[in-house]
Amino acid sequence: MLIGIVDLLERHGFDPNTPAKIVRHQHSGRYDVHEMRRDGWIEYYQGFQARPVFDGCQQIVSFLGTEGTRASFLGVYNVVGRRSARTVKLPPAFPFPQWQTDGKYFYDLELAPGYQALQDRVVIEWGAGARSWVQKLRNKEVVELIADGRVRDPFSDYHEFVLTFDELKAIVRNPEANREWQARLSAVAGIYLIQATTTGEQYIGSAYGVEGIWGRWQAYAANGHGGNRLLKNLVRHNRDYPRAFRFTLLHVLPASTTHQEVLRWEGIYKQKLGTRAAGLNLN
Repeated sequence: MLIGIVDLLERHGFDPNTPAKIVRHQHSGRYDVHEMRRDGWIEYYQGFQARPVFDGCQQIVSFLGTEGTRASFLGVYNVVGRRSARTVKLPPAFPFPQWQTDGKYFYDLELAPGYQALQDRVVIEWGAGARSWVQKLRNKEVVELIADGRVRDPFSDYHEFVLTFDELKAIVRNPEANREWQARLSAVAGIYLIQATTTGEQYIGSAYGVEGIWGRWQAYAANGHGGNRLLKNLVRHNRDYPRAFRFTLLHVLPASTTHQEVLRWEGIYKQKLGTRAAGLNLN
């Protein structure tokens, strides 16, 4: 039996008689909405508008575009008010000051309580007309309700992600909800990079064997440092860590690659990036 998004939201207290719109924020050539969401800017992105698109509605049901014409639930927002974009006081180091000049309006939006359990778990089919990113609320089909514990972004490519420590923990602790991540990271050996974001220092490591990258990164998810001496020191003496670590892959190798060959590549990247002299590698 099919269920629509309005049906599902009603079970969590949503009033279908409230004037509302449904929106789908989609990755474009200029902006990566998933990256903005991860870095905490998505609500500013949603608030700045060139046209008065949210006039006449009291709530918006917000989604982030995923593969094809599907979309992942972000939240229900109350439309508190509208003002001139130029009156908005931007936070320090705001990376998109052009939004204030490009946008004529700013909507003050307040995340409505009661729907957090659905966030990042409900996937709908947006349907035809994906370019029409804001529409009057309709009961669009729910095509997937993901098990709790899935990370925010689906796996796309080995060289197109950067994981926060919290995201890595979520993947490792909820493998069933993150089956694609587990399968893809278990299937390869490779060279990875961990960045200490408060200082910019980098650590390069390698993984090989039966579970590949997945097997090695499980150790980092467990304790934040994976047994490395300098990373362990950061975790022990700096309260920002391990949450300030970021994990990514530099080079992917077949799972059958010998450990000698993997270590050779590890040495090449340490030399290229200078992580022995000015980073977190001791050897």
